[in-house]
Amino acid sequence: MYSATLSPAARERSMAVLGSGEELDVLVIGGGVTGAGCALDAVTRGLSVGLVEARDWASGTSSRSSKLIHGGLRYLEMLDFGLVREALRERGLLVQRLAPHLVHPVPFLYPLRHRGWERLYAGAGVLLYDTMGISSGNARGVPGHRHLSRRGALRACPSLRPDALTGALQYYDAQVDDARLVTFLVRTAAQYGAHPVSRARVVGFLRDGARVVGARVHDLETDKVYEVRARQVINATGVWTDDTQALLGEQGHFQVRASKGIHLVVPRGRIKSDTGLILRTDKSVLFVIPWGRHWLIGTTDTDWDLSKAHPAATSSDIDYLLDRVNEVLADPLTRDDVEGVYAGLRPLVSGESELTAKLSREHSVATPAPGLVVIAGGKYTTYRVMARDAVDQAVRGLGGGLPASCTDRLPLLGAEGYVARWNQRRGLAQQHGMPVQRMEHLLRRYGTAVDEVLELLRDDPTLAEPLEGAEDYLRVEVVYAVTAEGARHLEDVLTRRTHISIETFDRGLLAARGVAGLMAEPLGWTAEQVDLEVAHYTARVQAERAAHEQPDDESADAARSAAPEVVPTAALSA
Repeated sequence: MYSATLSPAARERSMAVLGSGEELDVLVIGGGVTGAGCALDAVTRGLSVGLVEARDWASGTSSRSSKLIHGGLRYLEMLDFGLVREALRERGLLVQRLAPHLVHPVPFLYPLRHRGWERLYAGAGVLLYDTMGISSGNARGVPGHRHLSRRGALRACPSLRPDALTGALQYYDAQVDDARLVTFLVRTAAQYGAHPVSRARVVGFLRDGARVVGARVHDLETDKVYEVRARQVINATGVWTDDTQALLGEQGHFQVRASKGIHLVVPRGRIKSDTGLILRTDKSVLFVIPWGRHWLIGTTDTDWDLSKAHPAATSSDIDYLLDRVNEVLADPLTRDDVEGVYAGLRPLVSGESELTAKLSREHSVATPAPGLVVIAGGKYTTYRVMARDAVDQAVRGLGGGLPASCTDRLPLLGAEGYVARWNQRRGLAQQHGMPVQRMEHLLRRYGTAVDEVLELLRDDPTLAEPLEGAEDYLRVEVVYAVTAEGARHLEDVLTRRTHISIETFDRGLLAARGVAGLMAEPLGWTAEQVDLEVAHYTARVQAERAAHEQPDDESADAARSAAPEVVPTAALSA
């Protein structure tokens, strides 16, 4: 089967189909992990499917997570066994079958502070976690846990303070490049015939009496509005669920509260460890997660009712994470060690609890009007189950009689044959004249689609050079992001197709002009357009840095909102 691309030409074709007046079976609103999962689920049942996203793929919650695929060890304490078992089953599927190129096992060390009872209590929990991973109906796909003495724990993580632990437990979960998984979901859906369009905002619903029969979609890149007709519409907009529902002029069946979580990125050399860490805090848990040549430290969990597009990390948020992790580190981290900061919002279905940390991560599906399905809540790990349940509801609205979901047996683009390609990495590296580590980097980002990336190198060997200012990435990755992965603007590449914006101390400013120059030809940008893209990205970085110096959410939100939205291509061409 051919590998579908999200090229500029493919976007035009998809928009033409959506705006043609021909009725789709399903229109999905929202290009995060749940919406992309819905599109893939629906199209592989034999339905005609459109997918629209107001900004870039995964530009909201789905690129700002802890980048973990996990069962949620802390949910065991809440006795939410069903959610944990379900999530562990999905973890096993992703690691072993659906996306082994994007989802990888990662170890975590849980320091024990007390002797005797804590090892017994925590050990029983981790044993149950591992057992549920096996009994969930799919092999867990990660190694089992082990008990460590204090000496063993300090060998695994020399940066720990010896007086901060009496011993430790080590267990495994899995890690994902969250934004890339969404892009691969969208491409896989397109491969099976879906019509995805980013930078296309729903501005209203089409109705026939009480029934929803489609949506009005504003193409932000061309400034045109289309009427897209569909027999069923799925609202999968996450923290924007209530906003989207408001377009109906009716209150939804449930409300979604946004919980803000922030993460810090620090150099790998600042914490000497062969394993990630999980630490208890007064409010939740704190992860220290290996991330290439960096560590991710997070997260917080606080209510947020300001700008959903640009949640802002405050000075107190950053200090809170540094203070918590420094409680166990022999060499404390400082603000100078922070390379990047990002903030994301969790979509939590509202309940009686006043604390977002207490709200359920389970999802809800409703039909607030005939022809409209709403999916809300949930967690990244269980996106496939959420998508299945939403499409099941849409199928009932179509009259039933359609095949059941098959996405549990459907490897994503780049997954088929990945193990063999990984085993061939040394030969591939030699063949293309690059270090083995560089080839491993490409395989972990593209899987077997790496062949398409390497084909670009054969056509233009200069693309094999590292990016100036972001040497972990090659120039070819920028070109591929535009021609195959749907990147439309500079921030799409620096923030989501790569993670340069959080992996460099200058937040990607040094690399920005070179990246924009590489994007210019495939997107048809003029020199003026390149300048405007760089200016927009620079303003965004300055606004984020200003927000990080503010003491509270309100002032941080005001500082972050000072940067304008990305300039649409249509406006640039005017």
